[in-house]
Amino acid sequence: MGVRVTSTYAILSYGRIACLYGQSGVHHLALLDPNAGELLDLDLPYTCYDPYVRAWGMQLVFVGGGPALPNQVVVLDFTTREVEVLRESERTSIDPAFFSVPEPIEFPTDGGREAHAYYYPPTNPDLSASQGDLPPLVVHVHGGPTSESTPRFELETQFWTSRGFALVHVNSGGSTGYGREYRERLYGQWGVVDVHDSVNAARYLVDGGDADPKRLIIRGGSAGGYTTVCALTWHDEFATGASYFGLVDLEPFATFTHKFELKYMHDLVGPWPEAADLWRARSPIHSFDALSCPVIVFQGLEDEVVPPQQAEIMVRALEAKGLPYAYVAFEGEQHGFRKAENIRRSLEAELYFYSRILRFELLEPVDPVAIENLE
Repeated sequence: MGVRVTSTYAILSYGRIACLYGQSGVHHLALLDPNAGELLDLDLPYTCYDPYVRAWGMQLVFVGGGPALPNQVVVLDFTTREVEVLRESERTSIDPAFFSVPEPIEFPTDGGREAHAYYYPPTNPDLSASQGDLPPLVVHVHGGPTSESTPRFELETQFWTSRGFALVHVNSGGSTGYGREYRERLYGQWGVVDVHDSVNAARYLVDGGDADPKRLIIRGGSAGGYTTVCALTWHDEFATGASYFGLVDLEPFATFTHKFELKYMHDLVGPWPEAADLWRARSPIHSFDALSCPVIVFQGLEDEVVPPQQAEIMVRALEAKGLPYAYVAFEGEQHGFRKAENIRRSLEAELYFYSRILRFELLEPVDPVAIENLE
């Protein structure tokens, strides 16, 4: 089995360096002349790049894409200036007019600092909102938790924006792509910095008139699910949310997780067992008395990274409090759903859940999901 090696630069045969860099949430592919110290951006129709740049003589191979352009494997020949697309990740027949194009935003957050996100406005040429009607906002929290959201082609994002939702992909403190200081904000602060940045992204868009303050939603998977549950437990901004295989009790992960992330959380929370009290305090399971809004929970029953017991703890707490909730579990799914029918079902179930909780009519019928404690 092959191994993909990350590379953000490649040296061309005439001594210049092709390199990727990010600035204020925008990706760039550029040429660096080390002798002159000049950096020249390449004029290409891509807004995000995967970190797999390779050079062969005067040719550069890279993977690029954008919000309405699926990833492409591209060869750029600096001798002929020709660009050849070798392979496309997928093709779509959807009219590009339905694609929401994101805006990178910076917004104020705790500690007098700035945080980053991509804001996607609701976009559907066949629909228009009533005058003065603000859209519901979906705050999406990436997993990792030190990975990043990029402005790439994602039909899941367009699923929401084409149905009247505004959406913001939050790159909270700790995310890749904004420098070392930004990455290190999360050290010892997981469950704090990421939560505050997600809340403040919603506040920023509400203050700017881009979202309805009474219809704020937060969603995320894995580490993003953990941030989601923390935000719903310890803050009152959100009307509802969705946790996809999210963590609710951190303590079991102090000594049991897959090898790749073993000890990883010790940097993000604190050393174990010395900081055992902190691990407990950051686990929303111990604060569910403060939880006061409906939640939909998704889980793969063969997930060995975040076992189903974590979702079941959340469900029992929602039932005990008499809060509306739905629990959707998939046989045969692991950490991150892989079957197309299950991905589609989860999105439609989530949309249906929000329609009942926020009381809006769906534009097209979807199969309902059982919602417990819904009057």
